[in-house]
Amino acid sequence: MRRREFIGLIGAAAGLPIAVRAQEPVQRRRLGVLMAIAEDDPLRQTFLAALSDGLRRSGWFEGQNIEVDYRWAGANPERIKQMAKSLAASAPAAIIAHTSPATAALMNETKTIPIVFVTVTEPLAQGFVSSLARPGGNVTGFTNFEFSMGGKWLEILREILPEVKKAKVIFNPDTAPGGGDIFLQSIAAGAKSLAIEIAPASVRNERDIEAAIGALGQSSGAGLIIPPDIFLVVNRTKIVELAAHFRVPTIYQYDYFVRGGGLVSYGVDVPDLFRRAALYAHRILNGESAGDLPVQAPTKFQLVVNLMTAKTLGLTFPPTLLARADEVIE
Repeated sequence: MRRREFIGLIGAAAGLPIAVRAQEPVQRRRLGVLMAIAEDDPLRQTFLAALSDGLRRSGWFEGQNIEVDYRWAGANPERIKQMAKSLAASAPAAIIAHTSPATAALMNETKTIPIVFVTVTEPLAQGFVSSLARPGGNVTGFTNFEFSMGGKWLEILREILPEVKKAKVIFNPDTAPGGGDIFLQSIAAGAKSLAIEIAPASVRNERDIEAAIGALGQSSGAGLIIPPDIFLVVNRTKIVELAAHFRVPTIYQYDYFVRGGGLVSYGVDVPDLFRRAALYAHRILNGESAGDLPVQAPTKFQLVVNLMTAKTLGLTFPPTLLARADEVIE
């Protein structure tokens, strides 16, 4: 090849750097996600859509510059541990952990892979972080609960059922944060001023759930509280059906219980937490330490009421409650 032709070829190549770079494969980062619901749970679409939206807003596009490795564990503690072990062994750049059981299982498997938790109750009390402002270690994330919520659930229950004297709280001690003690303390604190008796009830299967709710159906002036517990989330259809069958006024933490036929809910906007978790994943993938990112409390709370369910139970929502509701399902 003549020298002049060779120099010409080099010049032509230099003039196409953008086109050449566009054709080069982009190195993808890998994000692990451990979900404490089943893969066929209808909530999958809502939660994943929020997470994907948060990633896209941060400049991460699945199939282009990021690969998301989802693991589905349901609310089974042993399966959560198995999925945590498998996910940690695959060594992703960061992991998003859904719920307290998933976070605890992942922390048992790795002290180095950054973990961003979502929907965790009192991470400081559970020992997940050493400080909310500066977590330290490899864990940070977004909480789904504040101490005053227990009292607010009781206040709403009293508005709906003025004669309420007793409130049963069901939970699975194997999956509830702190074995159930964390939110029970919050509810008990609010119960004192309202003169409402709190009756905790441990449930580990559908038979336990039916027995606990069925017993309330035989009591007048009694209501039910469904706190943040992934076991209850997974069994939400059964719980809503039993509450309707035994005509038990029930308040839930999450709005999707009410959209599925429940009476009323007051709690955090979970999809918003997934969007915010994606931003933390973005910051970690760009070099920040999880231990330097403060644990963040929920900023969006929702009061959702179901008028059809109230009518079925022979209840009427007071106008003041309806005026405060973020969503009224008719």
